[in-house]
Amino acid sequence: MPQAPDPVELTRTLVNLDTVNPPGNEEAAARFLGDLLTEGGLQVNYHTLAEGRMGLMAYLKGERAAPPLCFCGHLDTVPPGGAAWQSPPIEARLNEGRIYGRGASDMKSGLAAMTAAVLSLAAVPRRQADVVMVFTAGEETGSEGAYRMAREGVLPAAVGALVVGEPSGNAAYLGHKGALWLRCRAKGKSAHGSMPEQGDNAILKAARAVLALEDLLGHDLPHPKLGRPTLNVGTISGGTKINMVPDVADFTLDLRTVPGLNHDELHRRVCDRLGPALGVSRLLDLPPVLTDENHPWVRKVLNLLKQKGTLSLPGYVNYFTDASALTPALGTPHTVILGPGEATQAHQTDEWCRVDRIHQAVDIYLEIARSWCGA
Repeated sequence: MPQAPDPVELTRTLVNLDTVNPPGNEEAAARFLGDLLTEGGLQVNYHTLAEGRMGLMAYLKGERAAPPLCFCGHLDTVPPGGAAWQSPPIEARLNEGRIYGRGASDMKSGLAAMTAAVLSLAAVPRRQADVVMVFTAGEETGSEGAYRMAREGVLPAAVGALVVGEPSGNAAYLGHKGALWLRCRAKGKSAHGSMPEQGDNAILKAARAVLALEDLLGHDLPHPKLGRPTLNVGTISGGTKINMVPDVADFTLDLRTVPGLNHDELHRRVCDRLGPALGVSRLLDLPPVLTDENHPWVRKVLNLLKQKGTLSLPGYVNYFTDASALTPALGTPHTVILGPGEATQAHQTDEWCRVDRIHQAVDIYLEIARSWCGA
C-alpha cells in the first residue's frame, strides 16, 4: 500500500489546481484526490455537478457494520478578488512557515490533511467501523454539490459523526447560523425623466422597502450559543438610463438565522413588511447547525484537542458550511467543524495557512478516526 502523502505538499498541489467558483472546474482536483485514495485502498465514487464540475465520495471499509465516521470538505474556492496579491493566487508559495495562495485556508489544507490522515488509517489493520469522505463541488455558491448529492441519493443513508474541515485553526466549532437569501423586486412604470409624474419610480419603491426592513429582527432574542440573527441588504439595482423613470428595481437580503427562527415564518415576515406590491423569491435556504457539546463523542474530540495543545473550548461561527446540507441528509449526526486553516483568512487577499497547523490537523483527524474505528 502506498505511503500517505506529505500533507503540506498535497496542499500546495491542490492550491495550484484552479477551482475558482465560478466557474468551479473542480473535476481535476476531484480526480487527483480520487486517484490517491483509490491507490490507498479506498472505494471511490465520483459525482458530477456539471461539465468540468465534480465531487467524490470515498469509503474505507471496516470489519463490522457499525455507523461510519464522515469527513467532509469542498473543492472549490472563491475568486482571488480585485486587489493585487504579493504572488499569483493560484501558485502556492511557501514562506516562513506559511503556504500562500487562494484556498490555502479555505479549505485545501483541510482536504489535504483529511486525505493524508485517512490514507494513514488505511494502513492500520483491524478497523471496526467504516470511514466515509465526502468532497463536494460548489460549496462557495450555496452548497450546490452537497444538495445535489442529497437529492440524488448518492450519500450514505446515515453516519455516526461528521467532521467538516473548514478553517478553524484546529479548534472545534459546534454550530453555525443558517442563511436565507431573498431577492425582492419592486415594479413601477417607465416614463421620460423630465416628466417623472407620468411614471412610477421602482427605485423609490425599493428604497422605501429597504428602510422598512431595517428593524425586522430588532425584537428577536439572541440564541445562547449563536447570538442574534442578522439582516444585510447585499445588493440593489434598477433603471436603465438616467433620463428614464425606472420600472423595475431589485434588492437582495442576506438573513443569518439561529435555531428556533423558522425560515418559512421569516419569509412571511419579510413579505408582510414589504406588502403585496413587492415580489419576494428565495435564492438560498440553509438551516443552522448546532451540536450538543456534552455528547460523549464531542467531549472526546474536545479532550483530544486539549491533549494536542489547541483550543479545547467549543466555538460557534456565523458563516455557513456544507453541514447545512449534509447533516440532515446523513441522519443528523453530531457535527464538528474543525480544520487547519485560519477562519480570518477565508476569502482574503494573500490568503495563507500555517504549515504546523496542517501537520497538527493530520494528527487530530487520525486520532479521531482511530478512536472511532477502534484501530
